[in-house]
Amino acid sequence: MVFYRDFQVKKLNKFNRVIVEATDLIKRVRKIEIKTKGLSQHIFAGEYHSAFKGKGMAFSEVREYQYGDDIRNVDWNVTARFNHPYIKVFEEERELTVVLLVDVSGSRFFGTQSQLKKNVITEIAAVLSFSAIQNNDKVGVIFFSDKIEKFIPPKKGKQHILRIIRELIDFNPENRKTSVTEGLKFLSNAIKKRCIVFLISDFIDRGFEDALRIASKKHDLVGLRVYDLRETELPDIGLLNILDAETGKDMLVDTSSAYIRNSYKNAWKKKNEELNEIFMRLGIDSVSVSTEEDYVKPLINLFKRRSSKM
Repeated sequence: MVFYRDFQVKKLNKFNRVIVEATDLIKRVRKIEIKTKGLSQHIFAGEYHSAFKGKGMAFSEVREYQYGDDIRNVDWNVTARFNHPYIKVFEEERELTVVLLVDVSGSRFFGTQSQLKKNVITEIAAVLSFSAIQNNDKVGVIFFSDKIEKFIPPKKGKQHILRIIRELIDFNPENRKTSVTEGLKFLSNAIKKRCIVFLISDFIDRGFEDALRIASKKHDLVGLRVYDLRETELPDIGLLNILDAETGKDMLVDTSSAYIRNSYKNAWKKKNEELNEIFMRLGIDSVSVSTEEDYVKPLINLFKRRSSKM
């Protein structure tokens, strides 16, 4: 009887813990929804619409000519029939598909400023998702580490977006390493029609240029890099134990050495320049966002740059 009673208590405690975790997740989803939905409604929706155009213009209706209308759109058949000028009205055909290609490797749990890279990635993905559905576009997600962790096919609707946000917050990948190439290969095979792809990663990886080239020819690819200040430079704080979140290896670094700090800083600078050169060479729009800054301004600047090209 004692064993049975203890078993029941443990089972109840486990059930209560699950309820608490579920409630906490709902609160976190709701918090992100309120913030990012507001941003997408009041700031990003128009910029997003301008930056990512639909497939073309489709005939909508005929209406009476008004002062200022383009005379090239006059419907001469209807005008002759009613002896009064009428024009054709066209609307943009959108029906776009947006795919978020999200890096869920171990390095996303790094962050020394106001938040982790994972939190910034989650909010950016949520803003893009809400902006997409406000423009009647479909949204899908591919989570990748050094393999494909999860694929959520593109769909419309608020409930679908909330599911994506839940996954972004609570998803636990099986692997911790990174392969941007694997993510891009799956994208090319899984999504047959041309779509807008936001590749969100810290890009701590190498050898993915060929995969980028192939994917960018098929899809409208945008690179979103999220990084932390301590990935760009080391502070002068003496001996520092550094752990690689993806390999589990750690090492002791003497940050009081100016040579080590400069080498670390130069390595980041070189890697950053190489990545930017790859994006420029392939004609891929990109932006970098730090964990210590507001991502709103960098994203708006990205959208405006795209709009100016069209």
